[in-house]
This record gives sequence, structure tokens and C-alpha cells, in this order.
Amino acid sequence: MPPAKHTLTISILPKLFTICRFAADTPAPAWANGGEFLSLTRTSEELSIVAEADLVPAELRSDLNWRVAKVHGPFDLSAVGVLASLVAPLAQKNISVFTISTFDTDYLLVQASDLQAAAAALRNAGHSILKIESTT
Repeated sequence: MPPAKHTLTISILPKLFTICRFAADTPAPAWANGGEFLSLTRTSEELSIVAEADLVPAELRSDLNWRVAKVHGPFDLSAVGVLASLVAPLAQKNISVFTISTFDTDYLLVQASDLQAAAAALRNAGHSILKIESTT
């Protein structure tokens, strides 16, 4: 059965972001407490932090140059197929995605070099992309 069809509105955050990986027992660093978007996820295997690139110390193990697409929510937690309706068109275009979900909505991270192709794929799938601001 195909995923539920959703028509979503997406905005692109204007800054570049970095994804960092730490050992599971690493305390959250002091720099990981600000910006327009910040995600800390701890599991038994790792601590992952997504933060604005200009906040992240250069010497850290990290993956650079990501852009964040915010899906305008909120969505009921029982909604089915929201994330699938976003990642499927990107997968069809061979665009890698890193996803983060919150209580209210979803965020997609794509490499900055893939942003225009990702926006086109999402528009072709019926989603609305608000103005894409260049990085600051």
C-alpha cells in the first residue's frame, strides 16, 4: 500500500548546519545551546548534535554543509506517511537526507549542494517550498 498523500509546506532555514558525533557518555558541550535550530540526540551508542555551523568548533568530528528544511506543522503523532511523502521523492533523485522529528513536526537536512535539486523534487511531489534564502 502506498504511503498517505500529503501536501506540505516547507521552509528552508537560512544558515549552514553541521552534524557532529560524540561518544555516548560525552556531556553536551557548552556551545550546543543556541541558534535557530539545534538537535541533541543521545543513544547508548552515541551523542549526535546538529547545530549551526558557525557555533561548532572546527576541530570536531563532523559532517559539514547541511541545510535544514522545516516542515510546517504541527502534525498529530498518529499521522501516517508524512515523512515518507518527503523522503520518497528525494530517494528517487538519489538525494541523501538526515531527518529529525519533534513532537510537532519534521525537519529534513540535505547537503547544501543538493538543496536546489531537493527543492525541485519536493515541488514535483506536490509540496510547497517557501523562498530559499542563501546562507549567511
